[in-house]
Amino acid sequence: MSNLHAAHYADAMVRVDAPLIRNEAIAENTHLLRVAAPEIARSFRPGQFVMIRMTGVNAPLIGRAFAIYDVHAGADGQPESIDLIYLRKGALTVPLSEAPVGTMVTVWGPLGNGFDDRPCDRLIMAVGGIGQTPMLAAGRDATQRGWAKKVELIYGARRASLLAGVDDFRSAGFEVTTCTDDGSEGRAARVPDVLADRLQSLQNESPGTRIRVITCGPEIMMEKSSEVCERLGVDCQVSMETPMACGIGICFSCVAKVKQDDGEWDYKRTCVEGPIFDACKIVWD
Repeated sequence: MSNLHAAHYADAMVRVDAPLIRNEAIAENTHLLRVAAPEIARSFRPGQFVMIRMTGVNAPLIGRAFAIYDVHAGADGQPESIDLIYLRKGALTVPLSEAPVGTMVTVWGPLGNGFDDRPCDRLIMAVGGIGQTPMLAAGRDATQRGWAKKVELIYGARRASLLAGVDDFRSAGFEVTTCTDDGSEGRAARVPDVLADRLQSLQNESPGTRIRVITCGPEIMMEKSSEVCERLGVDCQVSMETPMACGIGICFSCVAKVKQDDGEWDYKRTCVEGPIFDACKIVWD
């Protein structure tokens, strides 16, 4: 087997030109995009992502990676569209945010590996910034397929106006705890500190409870959250947000340092060997 082998090569992806059926602001500089892409909606695994670009537009030349936030079914009950959440800040996302419903986009995916469905009593999704994007689907999958008995979200942002999609998580039945740097909503604290308090409380109240954490957001937040989980003996997976260029493993621009079985580390491509990794295997710089 080649040492470039990965379990999630892009040969299983599909590429479609599809219309936007929803595109609106849901928080400060944060938009939700709904794309009619049933081929992707029916095959994705929570934690996977798609690459997207404006159809027929050559700038920017490469696509952008968006985590799949949610899936919606049609009248026949079959998945027919995907939701993506993105920040309005770049050469693709600024014009994309201004695109009317009906605009065609090119989407290819699903890509990457997705979260493991290791059973637990409680799943805690610890996110910061735009890191909530892979979590709604992950939480739904955990409860619907029964690999987690209870799901909760810890969500942090710099200020209240940047919190996006909170009502979606509450409507899904998940307990939600928010925190902000400036205290404008929820606790004035950082996600790793809130997570540490929550894990310690759960362990004190119910010893033996099987707890899992999945986390996504700024790298420093994921690093600190991973350290909390390691210290308290809690299983943790991270969704790496390393910038991707191709999304299919050929450009090696999205590598992360990952520990190997022999204790040494090697570079792994987050687009095909991730973006989900066990936190204990990441070498944080």
